[in-house]
Amino acid sequence: MSSSRTLSPRSPRLPLSSPAPRERGSTAWIWLAAWPVTAVFVLSNAATPLYVLWQRDLGFSRGTLTVIFASYIAGLLGSLLVSGVASDRLGRRRVLVPALGLALAACAIFAVAPGVPALIIARLFSGIAVGAVVSAGMAAVTDVAGPERTPLAALLASCAMVLGAGLGPLLAGVLSETVPGPTVTVFLVEAVLLATAVLTVLRMPLPRPPAPGSGSWVRLPRVPAANRRHLILGIAVFAPGITATSFVLSLGPSLLSGLLDTTNRIVAGAMAFAMFLTSTAVQFAVRSLRRRTILLTGAGATLAAMGALVAAVHTGSVAVLVAAALLAGAGQGMGQLGGLSLLNSNVPAERLAEANAALNVGGYLPAGLLPVSTGYLSEAVGLTRGATTFGTVLAALAVAGALVVLATRPHDIDPA
Repeated sequence: MSSSRTLSPRSPRLPLSSPAPRERGSTAWIWLAAWPVTAVFVLSNAATPLYVLWQRDLGFSRGTLTVIFASYIAGLLGSLLVSGVASDRLGRRRVLVPALGLALAACAIFAVAPGVPALIIARLFSGIAVGAVVSAGMAAVTDVAGPERTPLAALLASCAMVLGAGLGPLLAGVLSETVPGPTVTVFLVEAVLLATAVLTVLRMPLPRPPAPGSGSWVRLPRVPAANRRHLILGIAVFAPGITATSFVLSLGPSLLSGLLDTTNRIVAGAMAFAMFLTSTAVQFAVRSLRRRTILLTGAGATLAAMGALVAAVHTGSVAVLVAAALLAGAGQGMGQLGGLSLLNSNVPAERLAEANAALNVGGYLPAGLLPVSTGYLSEAVGLTRGATTFGTVLAALAVAGALVVLATRPHDIDPA
């Protein structure tokens, strides 16, 4: 089945001033437009393997660890209340450049963090930058691609996000184990990557935005009434998937430490990298399938991931824990690709960044709340019971997501 049937071109949009047709059609620029997304998402998870190191030096609990992790979610959600609308009204570049500057500031704070408050601030800044990128940055990829290449734009934007999310912990794990000054070196390298992203954004052939719209600049992101069904379908599968990967990022190193009796940061970083590499690979593998099939398979992968997670903590099996991480990555990747494809193919250009923001708000709310709750629950009842409770709740959400897809007419997801 061809991908053109699956990810159908968008309906005509309101005209925008565009770059020259030759630049707009450049395949190289479509790939380059995805680089800022990758660079910022490298930062988003670069701290993951370092948490064990900071816990040892600063002496904080698993509950505090999940609060540090959740401060990123808080920054991201707050950013999404503004960045989608601002990007659609002011243009992608005017949102992306300040966001990249904030990401560079986060690198500086991480590198010299003297205590938990500094880590929370750095994670907050990282979340704000990521919120801007998942709305303005991912919409910029679609803008550069043009209406005729929306399937490629959706695929590249989604893969740029998960590839960066996976490269961050791997890079941090390797550098922190092999070079002096682990926290300083990791974030110095990331600062260089972000600097190249700034240069890319400054030169990117982006269309000019339309005249500023009406209404509040700070609001819960939403989509046109005709696209609400598409948004709900995306969130139904994407939210459980990204919540599963958030658990692996926040408490995965603690689980590995207990199962392997090691704090080796390369191991923790490699598991996170493998999870997001799976997410990237599976999106390329399923891109020619119908969106309905992609969404249902994504929900099934998340359900299987939670079964494997519960089995891993009860059997003490590292192999099963790694399988749970890989399945979580597959579930998140398919949920994200399905959701982005629905929005890219149906939402008008002047509302696309806000639509991307709405999808991520729906996904990151449970991704912030459930791992934090699990962290504190684990302090009270133990990591095994806490992880089992988390797995059970998220498995139920994955089943609910699949039921939402099944209850929707196939034609409403994949028009003939």
